[in-house]
Amino acid sequence: QVQLVESGGGLVQPGGSLRLSCAASRSIFSIDAMALGWYRQAPGKQRELVAYITNSGSTNYADSVKGRFTISRDNAKNTVYLQMNSLKPEDTAVYYCNANLGSLVRVGALSGYWGQGTQVTVSS
Repeated sequence: QVQLVESGGGLVQPGGSLRLSCAASRSIFSIDAMALGWYRQAPGKQRELVAYITNSGSTNYADSVKGRFTISRDNAKNTVYLQMNSLKPEDTAVYYCNANLGSLVRVGALSGYWGQGTQVTVSS
């Protein structure tokens, strides 16, 4: 069974930080071709890729979050993290964890496996 559960969202002021966690099924971490990505979706907007990490450890970020967000993984805990610093109101969205083939995640595909999402609100 493939399962993803996000946590760590909340309300934070601009300039603040949050760390999101995605607890994944063991099977996801056992497939080398799989990658894990963080997507976000604001009300009325399309879901967009913000960062991903492959099983080889390579990472990539959307230009809008580069230098502020850091994606990492802990294979022992079957968990992927998104450290979010210097948060802006524009970062407000529901954040989703996604597992998919690396070739698809890198282009922001909306297929694969999804968690239920966690709300991040950045407001003064």
